[in-house]
Amino acid sequence: MNIFIALSIVFMLLVINEIWWRRKKKHSELSRKLIHILVGSFVAFWPYIMSVNSIRIISVLFTIVVFSSIKFNIFKSIHSVKRDSLGEIYFAISVGLITFINPSHLVYTISLLTMSLADGLAALVGTYYGMNRKYKVYGRSKTVLGSLTFFIVALVLILIYIDKTGHVFSLGYLAVAAGLTLIENISPKGMDNLLVPLVAALFLAA
Repeated sequence: MNIFIALSIVFMLLVINEIWWRRKKKHSELSRKLIHILVGSFVAFWPYIMSVNSIRIISVLFTIVVFSSIKFNIFKSIHSVKRDSLGEIYFAISVGLITFINPSHLVYTISLLTMSLADGLAALVGTYYGMNRKYKVYGRSKTVLGSLTFFIVALVLILIYIDKTGHVFSLGYLAVAAGLTLIENISPKGMDNLLVPLVAALFLAA
């Protein structure tokens, strides 16, 4: 798969999400997190279908496109969140940065899936099922159920990594899942989209 095809698929997902959001006027968080999960999961498998240099080039292009989208309010479905967040930009940057940490395709995939699946599902579960049990972190509302979802999904992904690599499970991996959950909780302005995959990659590559 070349860069043009990869970008075309991402653009198509964004356009479909935008059209759906404008017609149905769904909850902005639902729209943002669905595209977060879809695009993030697609990008997570790029090392298997394109070169590392191609991923780095796309990361730079991603960042430029996201800046432009924010400036001109092109994709309203993902920029309409009320809180001050730069999550989309951090995501675009993280796509390229992870490739410098470790050459392992599996490390890249698990790290990005932790960001896309764990974070995305945690937000959806917390928003629609966990609002009765909330807590504050630096003035931002979080849900117990959402944080628990993040931890469980992150742990499952780590277990998949252990199974694929033949590593022996230890309590250290539980600590990694807990640490990533903590990072997601305390990261300001969407910075978890950068810190979660990078920290996951650093720990898995160690």
